[in-house]
Amino acid sequence: MTVTNFQDFRALEPFFRIIEKGLDGLVDGGHFFDLFAEDAVTEFVVTVPGYPRRVEGRDNLAELYRGEGDMMMLDRCSDLAVYRDRESSVVVLEYTVHGRAVGTGHPYVNRFISVVTIRDRKVTHWRDYMDPLAVLDALGTGVPVGKGTAGTDA
Repeated sequence: MTVTNFQDFRALEPFFRIIEKGLDGLVDGGHFFDLFAEDAVTEFVVTVPGYPRRVEGRDNLAELYRGEGDMMMLDRCSDLAVYRDRESSVVVLEYTVHGRAVGTGHPYVNRFISVVTIRDRKVTHWRDYMDPLAVLDALGTGVPVGKGTAGTDA
């Protein structure tokens, strides 16, 4: 594994800890990236513009996450729920991240659903779903939503 300077990932520590907790006893590894197989595929199904939809390989995922602290600083994660299908080796994690956008100082709260496939005690596939508007709002680039138009004839 090429990840040697974990200080580069300090902004994501609460995320790493909640994922490690959710997968405890199911995967081997001492740190978030160690939980992944070298050839793991990560898909960001619901994401923000400019973010990759698919990342192949553990090292490429680490490089993507290395720059996250330039945008968001997480303070904590909460509301972990774990759903497991033993026959298909799939685990669904629900959790909330709390932090702030570095550039704006705006609060950042987002709810995630991660669908994780495990083979030979390593994550081999990860699909992530989140609220992209929460990211855009925290970054100060949110799209305004019209008032009073939902469910009306206007």
